[in-house]
Amino acid sequence: MEIHFNKFLLALGCSAVLICGCQRDEPAVTEEPQAAVQETRTAWVDAARLANADAEPENWMAHGRTTSEQRFSPLDQVNDSNVTKLGLAWYTDLDTTRGQEATPIVIGGVMYSTSAWSKVQAVDAKTGQMLWQYDPEVPKSWSVRVCCGVQNRGAAVWKGKVYAGTLDGRLIALNAQTGELLWEVSTTDKAQSYSITGAPRMAGDRIIIGNGGAEYGVRGYVSAYDPDSGEQLWRFYTVPGNPADGHEDATQRRAASTWTGEWWTQGGGGTAWDSFAYDPELNLVYIGTGNGSPWSRAIRSPGGGDNLFLASIVAVHADTGIYAWHYQTTPGDTWDYTAVQHMILAELEIDGVERKVIMQAPKNGFFYVLDRKTGKLLSAENIMPVNWATHIDLETGRPVETDDARYDETLAAKKISPGPGGAHNWQPMAYNRDTGLVYIPAKQEPSVYKLDDSYEIKPLGMNLGVNFWDPPGEIIELAPEFGAEFQGSLLAWDPVAQKEVWRVPHTAFENGGVLTTAGNLVFQGNADEEIVAYNAETGARLWSAPTQTGVLAPPITYSIDGEQYIAVVAGWGAVSANFLGLVLNPDGDKRNVSRILAYKIGSDIELPPLPDLPARAPLTADFGTEAQVNAGAGLYTRYCAICHGAEVISGGAMPDLRHSAMTASAEAFQSVVLDGALEDRGMVSFAEVFDQQDAEAVRAFVVRRANQ
Repeated sequence: MEIHFNKFLLALGCSAVLICGCQRDEPAVTEEPQAAVQETRTAWVDAARLANADAEPENWMAHGRTTSEQRFSPLDQVNDSNVTKLGLAWYTDLDTTRGQEATPIVIGGVMYSTSAWSKVQAVDAKTGQMLWQYDPEVPKSWSVRVCCGVQNRGAAVWKGKVYAGTLDGRLIALNAQTGELLWEVSTTDKAQSYSITGAPRMAGDRIIIGNGGAEYGVRGYVSAYDPDSGEQLWRFYTVPGNPADGHEDATQRRAASTWTGEWWTQGGGGTAWDSFAYDPELNLVYIGTGNGSPWSRAIRSPGGGDNLFLASIVAVHADTGIYAWHYQTTPGDTWDYTAVQHMILAELEIDGVERKVIMQAPKNGFFYVLDRKTGKLLSAENIMPVNWATHIDLETGRPVETDDARYDETLAAKKISPGPGGAHNWQPMAYNRDTGLVYIPAKQEPSVYKLDDSYEIKPLGMNLGVNFWDPPGEIIELAPEFGAEFQGSLLAWDPVAQKEVWRVPHTAFENGGVLTTAGNLVFQGNADEEIVAYNAETGARLWSAPTQTGVLAPPITYSIDGEQYIAVVAGWGAVSANFLGLVLNPDGDKRNVSRILAYKIGSDIELPPLPDLPARAPLTADFGTEAQVNAGAGLYTRYCAICHGAEVISGGAMPDLRHSAMTASAEAFQSVVLDGALEDRGMVSFAEVFDQQDAEAVRAFVVRRANQ
């Protein structure tokens, strides 16, 4: 069978080679092409072409389509007058069963995407035919070192190569035409619990990649690599290290002055695990940084301090990684209010003056507009109800905190909004140049925080310094005007007036990222297993299609042969979906179906019916003393809940322990928990922290919860 990639490859002159069981075209061996014809080569994106992305809106050449990360497409063939005619054009099943969060890249009719376990795919964007897949063979045991799932948010494409980060900290470069590994480099120390789930970005001729792991005691940093060789070009640390070792530069010395105690013994955190943006004119890379390690400032920096550069936007020079400016959204963060959320570059007219701005809605509930040349705060207002701060002081740029917000200092259990899931998390927002609005996948997801007064660093489990499972005494609750506690919405926000224009409520708080187009449309997938199109001006629901699974990833759009497609990587899972199964999956009926779906006008393909859910095994009878069950509750919450659900109710992507045959006997349960019988699926042995008595206590708790 012969597969032709696209009209670009057909122009090259081809001879067939066998790839992934299919025949496909290979360019003839020629001299190095002249610069004038380099764009005809497979996936040939360079700085000039990316800077002129609006001239070829048929492609989606970067993570946010352009370096500005606006996620706005000039395509308007699909618009508010004909979107009801959209139908499924093709679908491609993925061979991973965990959460999917990728933004695909489309160049010359080929889609480059990633899936859970850091797999990379090339797909014919017109037909859905899989052209190749590369599996970096991440050890499944690495999942125990990752707080929030084994998903991957996408690749970068540059001058014929596809780049992706792997869960175990590698940066890989693949031949875009064949999927062959060209080089790989370890970006992290394998002895520590670093991970990569975010998409790399190109800044000039440099690949930018960060990492995760703050909950596991690492020191965050961002690195730049040479795209041809994988050579490290620079590294910027997001928190300072041990002063006794000497600071890397004056910036790190300055940051260290905002910390107290021996923070470096616990890593410090500040990991940049998701969002970046790049301004080629200013030649600045913008880094969104994460939470501290541990979360509680009272533990990691007991004398207080802002703890730079936690929860900040940091601008560095793209050529050198040297600090330019920073803005800290949450000084001295103690709530996991990361600022790694999506950042957008735009030009806005503010008070009669056009300003080059950077916009962000981090976890803490406020929407920020900054001057991206200097980092000066221009405006900030809350997009959802918040009770940790009353407002942002525009003179100082600092939040005005409420009296009892710092639970780790007042020692009171308090329900705080937003909780660690944020008012907006990693799901990308989008900015429409025509409407002037930013569309935000917003949510209300409060949480009870209390200082863990018995905190100690432990292996394997997350080290937060927060006690979620046993907050004694009366909890300070949210005010009644906060409304529904677990509420998601698609929010249209005016970034100049800093006010809401419209809001569409969702039935669940966890939903997908956003795309907006010149067709006066906003597209978003949701937890109700559908992708929906809304009128960008009014929020009116115009069209929807079933996806058979919850959608977290953001849609994209592209065009082939004059036909516009809307595509999304569908798949349910990741941290909130897993941890809060009680809210998102109370009936236990949700499932993950990992697919790429593409729609166009006039198509009418139907998805195949899903097989019936497997029969649920009978529940094991209760056993164990109250003391044993309570001990199991603490162990389960620390080590197990992040994947299997806070109340032993799965979110839908992970096994449901309530009906697991492994709970039927101590021997079966211990074979998994202590002996690692399912390590090849990512369930490692916890013998490092559990003994047989601990394992039996956890089993007693799981069985008790199952019967409740």
